[in-house]
Amino acid sequence: MLPLGPPDRHRSPYKARSAFACWPGLLAEPRARVTAQEEIDFRERHAFWVGDWERLAGRGSVADQVRFEREWTALHSYARDRGVRLFGDIPIYVAEGSSDFAAHPELFQRGLVAGAPPDAYTDKGQLWGNPLYDWPALRRRGYRWWVERLRRSFELFDLVRIDHFRGFVAYWAVPERARTARSGRFRRGPGRAVFDAAERSLGSGLPIVAEDLGVITPPVERLRDSLGLPGMVVIQFGFEPDEPRSVHRLENHVENRIVYTGTHDHDTARGWFESLSPERRALVDDELAARGIRERQPWWALIRLAFSSPARVAMVQAQDVLGLGSEARMNDPARASGQWRWQLSRGALNARLAWKLREVTEESGRLLQQ
Repeated sequence: MLPLGPPDRHRSPYKARSAFACWPGLLAEPRARVTAQEEIDFRERHAFWVGDWERLAGRGSVADQVRFEREWTALHSYARDRGVRLFGDIPIYVAEGSSDFAAHPELFQRGLVAGAPPDAYTDKGQLWGNPLYDWPALRRRGYRWWVERLRRSFELFDLVRIDHFRGFVAYWAVPERARTARSGRFRRGPGRAVFDAAERSLGSGLPIVAEDLGVITPPVERLRDSLGLPGMVVIQFGFEPDEPRSVHRLENHVENRIVYTGTHDHDTARGWFESLSPERRALVDDELAARGIRERQPWWALIRLAFSSPARVAMVQAQDVLGLGSEARMNDPARASGQWRWQLSRGALNARLAWKLREVTEESGRLLQQ
């Protein structure tokens, strides 16, 4: 699931107005009654952050969080009773206009903002503009803010992915007034100190997945592996003709990974397949043939391919199960606006698709036996 925080004006949940509060726009009953005692209880349990959020969001904002907790708890229980775990996402950074930045300015640097170096998405890099953490300041406070953020995430989800995990090793810092991210440079991050602090407070074996896509260096791999965290591989990245040793190529997959057909930053499986050059499509066809995968619909072939990976978990976007094209792409990192528009229509995931997904899951040996 994408982050649950209140999104920005571009609808991006990765620049949410709070790293702790959840978006009332997801509520089924936004006007449900909330008692004074419910608010008092919520404030006591979430004292670390709820006052900061109320100062930014105003009157009624705490009641909205009570409603969200009520509905989310019901959803979580419904899923748990059926053997379904909820897998969430934590953006590494917060937004400049967030309640977190307003309440804790001492935890952030001045004059530099977040981004990513030039990569496969864009030769200008990605200029995110988020405030950068002052890691020494966080260290002096025992990383309390990060510990509480993880605590909150583990209340909402059974497993969480930390976006841009490589930023804990080294992060791309861009001058505040730069027009692109090309003028940035890497600066050293806190390493495992944040996770050690979290384990001291929350217990060992943190249910975290490391988003380790992009410019990944041996120190990033060592941190991920030393913490015992699964990393990520993406089927769409596995067909570069000049990269036979890519970790994304199916023959290079290992068990301690999460395999994706594509993420929210990628085209849908159908849109991606239909845009392939003849050379890359031939690579896909060869891989499918070698694994005996025959499907009339290419997106189902790619789902079967992902499910054939030795990776521990296989993740498929709803858009790929539905066979939607590029018009349903969630986000294009190279574009600043017009993103985050796709929504699942009620009834779109029907019984026919459920049986198809079950067939693929069972055939690949991924069906959980209860």
